[in-house]
Amino acid sequence: MTSGSGQATVEAVAGIAALMLAGLLCFQLLATGYSATIADGAAAAGAVALIRGEPVEPAVREALPGWARDRVTVSRVGTRVRVRLRPPALFSSMSDALAVSAEAGGRSG
Repeated sequence: MTSGSGQATVEAVAGIAALMLAGLLCFQLLATGYSATIADGAAAAGAVALIRGEPVEPAVREALPGWARDRVTVSRVGTRVRVRLRPPALFSSMSDALAVSAEAGGRSG
């Protein structure tokens, strides 16, 4: 093996590692964005349940896909429903740091 081919091998390994890291970062951004979208829908479902006089938390959990139901925290402040959702991540501390929140509410009329 010549020094030129050794250098090419090192550069290829470094390039593959950088490409994998970029892919993981893109996945994390997509997962966080999708989590924000479904949290918004779940908060709206909770607000509808609140207006109808139904239990809020079951309505929120039902509006979420299965993987998200164990990652959600639901709170209610007056006529508002707040949903906090931790997106999927490689590390739980990262999931906590990237948690998204959505809020919805209204009043019965």
